[in-house]
Amino acid sequence: MFRFLLVRVTSAIPVLLVLSVVTFAIIQAPPGDYSDYIRSQLINQGGASFEEADAQAQAYRKEHGLDQPLPIQYVNWVTGIVTRGDFGHSLYYNKPVADVVGERLPRTLALALVCHILASVIGIAFGVIAATRQYSWIDSLLSTVSFLGMTVPRFLMALIIVYILVFHFNVSEINSFHSARYGGAPWSFDKFVDLVKHVWPVVAIATFGGLAYNMRVMRGNLLDTLNAQYVETARAKGLSEGAVVMRHAVPNALHPLIMYQGVVLPYMLTGEIETAIIFALPTVGPAIVGSMWVGDVYVTATFMLVLSATLIVGNIIADMLLAALDPRVRMGGGA
Repeated sequence: MFRFLLVRVTSAIPVLLVLSVVTFAIIQAPPGDYSDYIRSQLINQGGASFEEADAQAQAYRKEHGLDQPLPIQYVNWVTGIVTRGDFGHSLYYNKPVADVVGERLPRTLALALVCHILASVIGIAFGVIAATRQYSWIDSLLSTVSFLGMTVPRFLMALIIVYILVFHFNVSEINSFHSARYGGAPWSFDKFVDLVKHVWPVVAIATFGGLAYNMRVMRGNLLDTLNAQYVETARAKGLSEGAVVMRHAVPNALHPLIMYQGVVLPYMLTGEIETAIIFALPTVGPAIVGSMWVGDVYVTATFMLVLSATLIVGNIIADMLLAALDPRVRMGGGA
């Protein structure tokens, strides 16, 4: 198993390097950088002339190395990450990028993991119920729920919830994790309840989309598994239908969902990003959009690199889980 893990980790390193190159190049592809944002701010808010604003913008570009060729900027960025753990300096927030990421990423990962756990448990349970009651009204109802979860855009659901909360329930604090009175208070049960009141729309929307996929996959694969020969043999031995389903069919039907774990974490993160932007929560989503808007390239590149890393880590975890469940995968990996 250790060799299996070592092979996966080793093969992930060059992939992550290529992703960092592609990410940095794509982010830098549009014309302009943070100095253009400074120029526009000096003109629109500072009342400076174009010549004065442009002179200060060019001086800023030179001071922060934005005038250097793209390959040199990339090498400096990657060298800082590898040798010093330095992801660069945020031009907009005026502090290290690591601090910006450290403030927002844990909240985002926590939300994504909660959504993922709920979506997996509920989706798998719904899939088992629908498959064992094929063509019944329960199957039709759950299939409708799955269809809506797969097709309705998340940002649309977020806008609908915002409209209902603001205009029908007069909720004013929807752009934070806590109410004003709990902002700097120590953790307590009341503060946790207040947190749930603020983040439940994000959790509900991301979970709804995730459980829809899990349910569809589980239902379809379980229906195929229930018709397999070894399941018929288990029934012929006199096992109850519940034992046949839970002990023989369900574990084998879980294989596609385990493989899906390789991409589910970035998928849940992007689902959180869409809804967090609508609700203006201080998570990764608004930070990515804001940094791209002003040209804060190192913040954008670092967040995109983190998302790429979660995809790689998710695939490694999925490989390990599948290898633990199915020895044939472990043997194929050279273990």
